[in-house]
Amino acid sequence: MNKEQVTEITHYSDRLFSFKTTRERTFRFKNGEFAMIGLELEPKNIMRAYSIVSTNYDDHLEFLSIKVADGPLTSKLQNIQIGDEVLVKPKCTGSLVCDYLIPKTNLIMLATGTGIAPFISIAKDPATYDRFDNVYLFHTVREANEITYNEALIELEDMVPFTYIPSVTRETYSRTGRFWDHIEPTLGRQLKKELDAVMVCGSPSLNKQCRQQFTDETWEEGNTGEMGDFMLERAFAD
Repeated sequence: MNKEQVTEITHYSDRLFSFKTTRERTFRFKNGEFAMIGLELEPKNIMRAYSIVSTNYDDHLEFLSIKVADGPLTSKLQNIQIGDEVLVKPKCTGSLVCDYLIPKTNLIMLATGTGIAPFISIAKDPATYDRFDNVYLFHTVREANEITYNEALIELEDMVPFTYIPSVTRETYSRTGRFWDHIEPTLGRQLKKELDAVMVCGSPSLNKQCRQQFTDETWEEGNTGEMGDFMLERAFAD
């Protein structure tokens, strides 16, 4: 078990925060994977799966988390301070890895809430653009202050063929409604299996909805052993 020290904390709202930690030099992961992280608590440590926001070439780790007052881990995690220690299991896993998708013209990433976390590292990874000509990240949140990485992603648009499409459901914003409402206006069409590879990360209900929809349309789901047309984070979908 690695013990990493908290180096930076950002509170976006009363429901959302992120934090950075040191990174053990031997810690390895693929962009898009998640780690089991937690705190030393009595009578036993509590560990939960968190997608890694930072890339595998960064010298730090970053995580995005909700705040839940009665959550066994998040109720404690949301109160961490700089200098505190966070437990990180050294082995990472997860199905949201570009290697498990059939290379196509476009990579379409669909996220709600903190589901954006694994897609930050994928969007920043130069290897992503070796597999796909264009990368799109659709992200739906409830309130505008939950659009957590807006500036960094807009800067990325000037560097690589990447497009960020955030939308808000409960406030007035330049783009309202769920990401489904903005796919056709952005692409000029609906999703096509021949052109688009899709990744989804959000609530369990969203993931299951997408699995059913894509399967009904004869898309093949990829996994760690076989490439497919779309991927879900199985740890959060099953």
